[in-house]
Amino acid sequence: MRLAYLLALLLTTACQAAGPSLLIRGATIHPVSSPKIENANLLVVDGKIAEIGPKVSPPKGARLIDARGLHVYPGMIDSATEVGLSEISSVRETNDTTELGDFKPQLRTVIAVNADSEHIPVIRANGIVAAITLPQGGVISGQAAFLYLDGWTWEEMAIRRDVAMVLHFPTFGAGPSRFSAETPPSLAEMRRTYENRVKQLQDYLEQARAYQRAKAAPSPEFRPNLAMEAMLPVIEGKLPLLIHASRERSIRDALSWAQKEKVRVILAGVRKPGNTLAEIKAQGIAVILGPTQALPLEEDDAYDEVYSLPGVLYQAGIKFAFGSFGNQFARNLPYQAASAVAFGLPYEEALKSVTLYPAQIWGVDSMMGSLEKGKWANLILTDGDPLEVKTQVKRMFIQGREVELESKHTRLYQRYSGRP
Repeated sequence: MRLAYLLALLLTTACQAAGPSLLIRGATIHPVSSPKIENANLLVVDGKIAEIGPKVSPPKGARLIDARGLHVYPGMIDSATEVGLSEISSVRETNDTTELGDFKPQLRTVIAVNADSEHIPVIRANGIVAAITLPQGGVISGQAAFLYLDGWTWEEMAIRRDVAMVLHFPTFGAGPSRFSAETPPSLAEMRRTYENRVKQLQDYLEQARAYQRAKAAPSPEFRPNLAMEAMLPVIEGKLPLLIHASRERSIRDALSWAQKEKVRVILAGVRKPGNTLAEIKAQGIAVILGPTQALPLEEDDAYDEVYSLPGVLYQAGIKFAFGSFGNQFARNLPYQAASAVAFGLPYEEALKSVTLYPAQIWGVDSMMGSLEKGKWANLILTDGDPLEVKTQVKRMFIQGREVELESKHTRLYQRYSGRP
């Protein structure tokens, strides 16, 4: 019975992903990984791209879509969100981003995702087919998940259930804000606090390594530990640490610590890298940038510091992708990339930073991120450049299935635009 159930489940999943064959005809196709193809056809078979070219013919019974005058692009990927975890930030009961404790690697974000979140169709309607959703709080927050923005359950949505371990690296100088009534700590106190936090982190990884050794030669006293089990892929180099570090000092300290601990690293939320660019490049570390449409960190910083940072990383040869780091404005992901184009980032790099590069960074570029034969048909049909605000996403396909573009926004628009 159990075997029959598993076979039925696999068959159902395969049918959901596949669907009928599909031919998109007469579109301008933008593979991203290669030059665009004018007046071309794209054939989808069993949910994957089978052929791309001007003379592709449909198999018998294939669904035909006339896309003359339209453009086909890969669906976009948001590399940092709270999608499915937070609905209304000011209503505590609708937020499930944080758990108590400083070290909680065993927490798996994916199982907390609400597939019925109203944010999902809103984000999806702007051409975003997938997103990384991140836990928050503490030092080691838990395991991030890579999700399709479509599915009845988190099991259907999951691309990679555990794609990275989220680490908020200790920051030197953190203390009461300038609006606080508390007395600011002295420099010596701040240094002592910082060193203690780094030591706690080092000790935690050493505990994980001790657990690894004990598990390899188990004794009668050995007891499984869920937190330590979750750390094993990190210390074995199988799972990267997504390290939040925004300023030069914290970035440098995080990179030095990671090199010493021999763990894989992706940097998140970088804002002021300073002189660390050469080190980031030398270590082959990718970066997840936040929104460009934001104010500088300090009042004396250059007004265009945030806008120009993607171009600076590009010039340094550092691979990066964009993340919204929230839900409220995740739909603006393509415009964050577009804003950087006016400040030194080549257009082709901006487009790749929300399609191909995130797929490469998260290790799924063999299945998505560009329009190539053999990859899943995760694509959008638009009436123009998807990085332009005026462009409309006309249709979307995830794993070859057409996905509805209706959202709360479109429902409200239809309701009130017809108001007498």
